[in-house]
Formats: sequence, C-alpha cells, structure tokens
Amino acid sequence: MATVLSVSGSPSASSRTNRLLRHLDRRLAAQGHEVIPLDVRTIPAEALLGADFTHPAIVEATELFARVDGVVVGTPVYKASYSGVLKALLDLLPQYALAGKTVLPLATGGSTAHVLAIDYALRPVLSSMGAAHIVQGWFTLDKDITVHDDGSLTVAPVAGEALAQVVDQFSTALGHRPVLAAAS
Repeated sequence: MATVLSVSGSPSASSRTNRLLRHLDRRLAAQGHEVIPLDVRTIPAEALLGADFTHPAIVEATELFARVDGVVVGTPVYKASYSGVLKALLDLLPQYALAGKTVLPLATGGSTAHVLAIDYALRPVLSSMGAAHIVQGWFTLDKDITVHDDGSLTVAPVAGEALAQVVDQFSTALGHRPVLAAAS
C-alpha cells in the first residue's frame, strides 16, 4: 500500500485537530498504509519563522514530503484560514513539494462559518504546490469531537461517518495515483 504523511497544523499538542488526525491515522494504517505523523508544532520556531531552509528539521520535513505517496493535511481554522504554523511550513517546502501526491485536506473549527476555509484558503495553496489529486476535504465542528480524560476520542456519528467516507475515498485514490514520467 501507500505511504502517507499525516501533517497536523495545530500549534497545540492537545488540540482536537491533532487528536482527530491521529485517530484517522489509525484508520489508514488499518487499511494497510504506512502512516508517518508530522506535528508542525514540533519543528523549532526559529527554523520556521527564520525561514531556515538548511535547518535539520526543515530538511527532514522536506524529505518526508518527497518520499510519501499521499499527504493528509489537518488544521484548525483561525480567522477564516488555516494555521500560521502550517503556513510557515508550507512556505519553506519546495514549490512543487506535492507534485504527484494525493492530498486530503481536513479542518476543524468552532463554527460552520469557517467551513469554506478548506476550499478558499487551503486548497489553492495545495494546488499551487503541484498536488496531483486533492480529494474532497472535510470540516469538522469542534463540538462534534469529544476528547475523554483517558485521551481517547469520540466523533459524533454523522461527522464520524463523513470523515470515514473521505478517508476511505483518499485511501482509494492513493491506489489510483498517476504514474509520473521520469524527468529527462
């Protein structure tokens, strides 16, 4: 099966976005994919904000993007857009870091007023980075994600079914990636 990079653009380790991504990672792994989690918040701020392309953490992130078949990008929505830490990382990647990749954009937020952030803020950036196929994304309301004291996560039934469907569509799309011709 495919190798998937699961990128959490949340600045918080305990965020619903981060926990939801790791929950979905397990679904992808159960489908036979190798899933590599990347929490952008763990990349040193001086590398991200200083645009240090040579910093080992940036070099490692760039190499991860290059070696995978697909990318899941999850972000909380702040002020009708994706997170600043995610933007900082995307800005440091090569222009066509997503060339040939299948991408699943996901977002979480407190209001349905932010539901279009995927299509109007995140999708254009992913497209400009050369993604071969951006599957239908999904926005999940914070109120539909419950984090329990033991760290486990429950997603409201309707939202959970929709998430399962987009993850399964992403998984299927990974199996039908176009083969890129070798550069001359």
